[in-house]
Amino acid sequence: MLRARHGIANQIDDLKARIKEVKDLKSSYKLDDIACSSSGQTSVDPRLSALFAEEAHLVGVDGPRDDLAKWILEEENKHHRRVLSIVGFGGLGKTTLANEIYRKIQGHFHCHAFVSVSQKPDTTKIIKDVISQLSSKDEFTKDLEIWDEKKSIAKLRELLQEKRYLVIIDDIWSTLAWNAIKCAFPENHLSSRIIATTRIFEVASSCCPCPDDQIYEMKPLSNSHSEKLFFKRIFGSEDCCPDMLKEVSNDILKKCGGLPLAIISISGLLANKTRVKEDWEKVKRSIGYDLNKSQSLEGMKSILSLSYNDLPPNLKTCLLYLSNFPEDYVVERERLVWRWIAEGFISEERGQCCQDVAENYFYELINKSMVQPVDIGYDGKARSCRVHDMMLELIISKSIEENFITVVSGNQTVWEQSQCFIRRLSIQHINQQLASELAKKDLSHVRSLTVTSSSCIKYLPSLVDFEALCVLDFEGCDGLEEYDMNSMDKLFQLRYLSFRDTDISKVPSRIVMLRCLETLDLRDTFINELPAGIVELIKLQRLLIENFDGPEKTELPIGIGNMTNVREFSGFNITMSSVCALEELGSLINLNVLHVRYTCNSEESHKYKRHAEMLLSSLCKLGSYKLQSLCINGGNLTLFELLNSWSPLPSCLQRFEMIADYSLSKLPKWISPALTSLAYLDINLTEVTKRDLHILGKLPALLSLTLSTDKVQEDRILVQGRGFQCLKEFSYRTFGGGAGTFLFEEAVLPKLERLELWFCVSRAKVYQFYLGIEHLRCLKDAIVVLDKGATSSECKAAALAIRNEASRHPNHLRVTLYVETLEGGLKVEHWDEES
Repeated sequence: MLRARHGIANQIDDLKARIKEVKDLKSSYKLDDIACSSSGQTSVDPRLSALFAEEAHLVGVDGPRDDLAKWILEEENKHHRRVLSIVGFGGLGKTTLANEIYRKIQGHFHCHAFVSVSQKPDTTKIIKDVISQLSSKDEFTKDLEIWDEKKSIAKLRELLQEKRYLVIIDDIWSTLAWNAIKCAFPENHLSSRIIATTRIFEVASSCCPCPDDQIYEMKPLSNSHSEKLFFKRIFGSEDCCPDMLKEVSNDILKKCGGLPLAIISISGLLANKTRVKEDWEKVKRSIGYDLNKSQSLEGMKSILSLSYNDLPPNLKTCLLYLSNFPEDYVVERERLVWRWIAEGFISEERGQCCQDVAENYFYELINKSMVQPVDIGYDGKARSCRVHDMMLELIISKSIEENFITVVSGNQTVWEQSQCFIRRLSIQHINQQLASELAKKDLSHVRSLTVTSSSCIKYLPSLVDFEALCVLDFEGCDGLEEYDMNSMDKLFQLRYLSFRDTDISKVPSRIVMLRCLETLDLRDTFINELPAGIVELIKLQRLLIENFDGPEKTELPIGIGNMTNVREFSGFNITMSSVCALEELGSLINLNVLHVRYTCNSEESHKYKRHAEMLLSSLCKLGSYKLQSLCINGGNLTLFELLNSWSPLPSCLQRFEMIADYSLSKLPKWISPALTSLAYLDINLTEVTKRDLHILGKLPALLSLTLSTDKVQEDRILVQGRGFQCLKEFSYRTFGGGAGTFLFEEAVLPKLERLELWFCVSRAKVYQFYLGIEHLRCLKDAIVVLDKGATSSECKAAALAIRNEASRHPNHLRVTLYVETLEGGLKVEHWDEES
């Protein structure tokens, strides 16, 4: 009885705490004022995709980029290593400039890498990141995780010793950090180059001790470039500003002082304002005079604060939540969205489910330039985001003010200011002393616990102290095998649990008691078995075990049919599962995403024919419900021959991916123009026929197409007509010796931006290696792989012809050429047109 009363008392205390939090947020965000003035609803700017592309091509970058690229490449006969240091305070665009130079010149080097440093750099991790980018050889990187700093440096020097390399080291904060990193990059007298960015002039000087090195100081944008950037982001064109707004616009730009980040922030704010001069005057008056007096970081924080204060309450909350993550941390969209939902920040709006609403919030934060997009997908949408350092400083300070999130990052004062109790806890760096201080805190009201460093695990308080947790996120941390999970069953309110990319090998058995759990992320772990009681988690929406490079034994649990709220399943092995469980799979009426393995070769196909039949039966049912994404890894021809009779058509299907080392003799019947939502298709065919291209070209929503073959195409593949009206990415790949040659006729693929072709040199020679890529008017990037059967002289002739054709393209097309090695790998080759 006493225990029950104690539990009730704790719940009452938590409710009181949450009520106080709501009151505080209401006061901080001025909800009453907003309720009177606007609905606070968020609308997504239709220019979203264009804004994504704009970030990589900021105004005023082209001139410095071209000049510095020329300097880097000149005097290549002087073979010593040279360093370019780009210096300036935060927000001026150092990283953008470095990245633009990198994109422009990387093809002149044998290998290249881009790594970010932080204020508290982990030298070993940085070196390992470089190695991961530079080497694709498994035998070289297989023991990467266990190497210490000394071993990592030695391995990197070995890797680079005979290569001309280009490395970008972004955001160096101290000479100590530079001195620790630079010793990993050998002076190999091959004209290698390093580009370093920093905010500190002392560090820039330390990076450039030699006369031939160069320090480039970033300058604010000129008035003309400032206007161009400002007006283009607000009106879509620099020439569309109404006369009545020109004077106030000039005043605002004067206050911005040519700072790109400030201009982007203010223009993002004004883009959603009415075109009324008085409203713009209010914005101008509220900026303050900091930028007129100083170019310090405080001036920029004033600008960022203004943009922050203009956010509606829901977006403020979602933005503050990003202070959970360290600087330079790339956060996946799905991870963030699922956590927002688990925290209760998201409600259904205007017929949209919580997931769609949360994703709209994510894109709106990008749209308003509060976060930076990372990894733009084939659909033009960002898969991840990063918070600019200055914005992160701002939202951390706001989080401390509001007692929204408590950050433990090695600085004791950061979390000692927490008032009353801790609501959300982010542990980024902790030692014994800080752990002792944290142990004295009341953790019973903590709603989310985020741990982003493996070194923190041994200092974590017991889970029993976190009875109010809704979010528990260990992603990327090792050492969990030593952490006591026995009290996990006490986390009755837990909705999000992630062990992704950790060393955990067994699911805690008491996880089956977490009846509120909505997301369980076990990807990239050593887990290959689930407790039987997992099917009792009827609120679970996402169960993710996908690890295509690891164990293959995870089976669908018996009773899976009870989990009717599940939206995403990934990583299960069909052949390891029972036929009964496969039948139950068809009962999941809300399933959107299904990624499965099918580990069965052709000789075993008769043994698992019943499994294949039952999978097809379930897929037919799922296709008539809400299935949007299907990925089958492995399988055999029997499975896909059965899949050929998929009926009725999966009308909601947006993505289909086939990962296998064999090909289908023909395009499946169910892939037809009737699939009006199919945007991504990756499939293996023995050969690509004119009929296949005709059918695929009529898919009305297709944005990305990957065709793989294992047979040399006898005829030239002719792409003609008015098909593929939406296609943005096209890849034609081969395995097992297949290759082909293409001709793109005029006016085809009107929106294609990225092209990848595996090219049969001997057959293309007949056509003088002509592809017709000049007809692909929107093309930006082309990757061409020359087949391994070609001679060196044939490869050189093909390369020169392709580069000559690309030089006539109006988009200054970027072309990367590879040669397939006898071992089946790829290597970059460089041919001088004049040699």
